[in-house]
Amino acid sequence: MRSDVAKLLFAIVLDILDFTIGRLTGLGTVVDIIFAGVAYLLWGRSGLIQLWEVLDPTDQLDGFVPTMTLIALANMRRNKKKVRLEKRT
Repeated sequence: MRSDVAKLLFAIVLDILDFTIGRLTGLGTVVDIIFAGVAYLLWGRSGLIQLWEVLDPTDQLDGFVPTMTLIALANMRRNKKKVRLEKRT
């Protein structure tokens, strides 16, 4: 559970960076691709959802959606359900 919280905090930091640095012209798409790789390393295939931000070439819309944080929260919920089901059996 601690690793999930650490990943969530890391995701929040990355989303803040995406909102600031990621909105600079020319860097936004590069940052989005790098963050997609980081998300994949953290959460596996579900981290590839981060790639939707590459579709916004203006980097204006994706800065307001905390994608990494949402992925972290979804994975925390999935892991909590998995633990609950394992305890039942």
